Amino acid sequence: EVQLVESGGGLVQAGGSLRLSCGASGFIFSSYAMSWVRQAPGKGLEWVSFMNSGGGRISYADSVKGRFTISRDNAKNTLTLQMSSLKPEDTAEYYCAKCSNYNWCYAVDYWGKGTLVTVSS
Repeated sequence: EVQLVESGGGLVQAGGSLRLSCGASGFIFSSYAMSWVRQAPGKGLEWVSFMNSGGGRISYADSVKGRFTISRDNAKNTLTLQMSSLKPEDTAEYYCAKCSNYNWCYAVDYWGKGTLVTVSS
């Protein structure tokens, strides 16, 4: 059974930092691209960042570029999102997502349950 478990969310002041982690199990983590996706209160899903299976291909949404850093440890089956210079508009539930491909993320086939990030002004 595929499981994605996020952690690290919480309340932080604007300008602060948080580090989100996603522990993966039930599949060969090193064979799949992974993404972070968020959903702000009352809004739709917003893709945040993507990393391919080997870590050599990375992309970010314009809204987080330069402030967030995605990384992965294939030996530990862990995906991480380092967030800095946080803004109130970063407040959202953050989801770890398993992509259905090793090199791109045209589709997501599994989602974690999310971790809430709240940024106060």
